[in-house]
Amino acid sequence: MNEHTGAQRWVPDRGGMRALKAALPECRGCDLWSYAEQVVPGEGPVRARMMLVGEQPGDVEDKQGRIFVGPAGRLLDKALVEAGIDRADVYLTNAVKHFRFEPRGKRRIHKTPSVGQIVACSPWLRAEQAIVRPSLVVVLGSVAARALLGTGFKVTQHRGEAVELPDGTPAMATVHPSAVVRSEEFRRDFALFVDDLKAAVALLPADQ
Repeated sequence: MNEHTGAQRWVPDRGGMRALKAALPECRGCDLWSYAEQVVPGEGPVRARMMLVGEQPGDVEDKQGRIFVGPAGRLLDKALVEAGIDRADVYLTNAVKHFRFEPRGKRRIHKTPSVGQIVACSPWLRAEQAIVRPSLVVVLGSVAARALLGTGFKVTQHRGEAVELPDGTPAMATVHPSAVVRSEEFRRDFALFVDDLKAAVALLPADQ
């Protein structure tokens, strides 16, 4: 799949974030739109210095149409506070904009997006990054890492390290907050996650 397939034909080439969000619900770049209740756009200041990129919306996000409002979002909010980061100052988005799930009775169980779905949705993420132009991108988990840093990048090997996206934008990878929610060593892993967010703050240029 190349840049002319997937979502590319639905991504507006002008009009900024307002046009981008208006066009997003019309995307048919992959099949997820037909299963999810709605698309979940990114959220935050258009000129945020820090951009956090997660995996995909969860069940709560799909129902509410807002990013990071479920259990992982509540944990992220708490971690941001402890790291001295105001959520209102960062731009939050996902590598994939629709919820992929597996029905199990009355429940909808999270299912990891396929490589094809990640690639299909990547034009939206590139467009968001081009509009926001963050000083630092924080990559949350393996799906976001695959979308932004390639299949060879391993979060477990490089978490907390200063890296660069292919376009030269400074970045840092850490775990997705949902991994901390599920952790059997919650207190330890939450502290490590907060430490990573503090390290991200330290990577921001001081002259802005």
